[in-house]
This record gives sequence, structure tokens and C-alpha cells, in this order.
Amino acid sequence: MVTETMMPVNGIQVCVETFGEPDEPPMLLLAGEASSMDWWDDEFCRRLAAGGRFVIRYDHRDTGRSTCFPIGVPGYSGTDLMNDALGVLDALRIPAAHLVGLSLGGALAQQIAVRHPGRVLGLTLISTSPGSGDTEQPRAAGGTATIAGTRTEVDWSNRKAAVAGLIAEVRARGGPFTAEEQHLRRLAERVFDRSGDLAASRHNHRLAGYGPSVRDRLCAITVPTVVLHGTLDQRFPSEHPEELARSIPGARLVWLEGVGHEFPPRAVWDRVLTEILGAPA
Repeated sequence: MVTETMMPVNGIQVCVETFGEPDEPPMLLLAGEASSMDWWDDEFCRRLAAGGRFVIRYDHRDTGRSTCFPIGVPGYSGTDLMNDALGVLDALRIPAAHLVGLSLGGALAQQIAVRHPGRVLGLTLISTSPGSGDTEQPRAAGGTATIAGTRTEVDWSNRKAAVAGLIAEVRARGGPFTAEEQHLRRLAERVFDRSGDLAASRHNHRLAGYGPSVRDRLCAITVPTVVLHGTLDQRFPSEHPEELARSIPGARLVWLEGVGHEFPPRAVWDRVLTEILGAPA
């Protein structure tokens, strides 16, 4: 069973979609910066649900169908993005869940595990960095796309330009297993069409940041944790996942060969699904 609905969360409206049966162990998927829930592939979510999980994905504020804010003045922080994830669980009356976070989503998952440990059953941290992400690394301005090492201006309010920009970004950050252009085009068109203001999300998430660092508190995390990281990830090179796995007691580091800084491509789904579903429910 798949259900999409709008829910009141922390004074805004958040679009939430669930897969599977509510009586199964809950699993919350947290997407990356400026990424709507569409980037968690539909079939990937269905396969998680088929593995006996109640899978929840949602649009961060300023993405997808969730509440948008004026471009350049979001009025919220990375902490608010973290609280939105907890608010989604609250709206569904779920006391605790397994958190699967990618990039920014992985940073938010770490914060929740440190600051609200009772809400977390387990962690899967994908393509992310210890503490609170890449706040010390240079980042492209919201109106630009980093493509093949260069910065290209993109008019994110223009459908054709935005779709081309999203495709170029994914391909530049990916690897040999990244989806073909036709698939990426369909996905990028869906992302644009579902977005209230794609330009705002590109600017506002960058301004909001990842929230305060919990780097020195990762040793307090006690839930089962797996760190999944692509061998071709250029945004977070190998020292990031290695430190993350060292810092969290008992965490396992699993390398995804040929994967860049991207949502898991279909070619590695079997490995990724095995690792996620292998965590205690």
C-alpha cells in the first residue's frame, strides 16, 4: 500500500508518502540538500517495504509539495530541518524509527541520534560526513550547478533549463552506474513539476546549513549503524566515511564500488538493500 498526504509539521505543511503496512518496523528516508523525496526511487522504496518495513519518505521544507519560503530568506535553520524529520514521525504517531539519510539527510540523522536517541532504532548513513556535513567546504551558490568541476548558471525557474541542470549535476557527481539520461530526464521533470519553487530550495537549503556539529558526540550513538559510501564520491572523499565509522561505536563501513555522490543507483541496490534490511528491526 502506498499513501501520499499533506501533514501539519512544526507550523508548515509537509508532503509525506508511505510504503508498506503501518504495523511493520518503521523506516524514515531523509533526502539530501535541496532534494525532494522523488530522489528515493519508487521501486527502491517498494523493495524496502517488501523486506518487511513501513517505509516513509517526505519532502523537506522548500522541496516538492512541502511549504516553500521566499527565495534567499528561508527563516529556518538546519535544526528546523532536523525537527521536521521528527515532526513527520510525530504526525504518524511513530515513537522511533530506523533512519536512512543521504548527504544532508545523513547529517540530520546523526543529529537526531545524538540529540534524541530514543527516537532512533538504527542508522544507515549514505554519502555523508561526520558531525554536520560539509559546512567547512566551499559550496556553489544556489543559482549555480557544479558540473564537471565548473560552475554553470542555471535558471531554476525555467523547466527546460532546470531539468538539464539537474541531469548534468547527477551525471557529474555520479559514476559508471548512474542512470541513463532518459531515466534521469523523467525524474528531473517530475522533480520540477512537483516543486513549489525549485529556485528557492536551491538557495534556501544552502543558507539554512546542516545545523550545529555533533562531531564530538558521535561516540554516544549506541544503535546499530552502517555507513555506505561510494568509492567515487568526490564531495566527501574517503576520510569522511572512515572517520564516521570510527566515531560511532560498532559502526560498519561498506564501500560501494563505482558509486559517486548520488542516491544509490540500481546496479548496487541488492547490496544496499541487504545492508539496510540486515539491521535489527
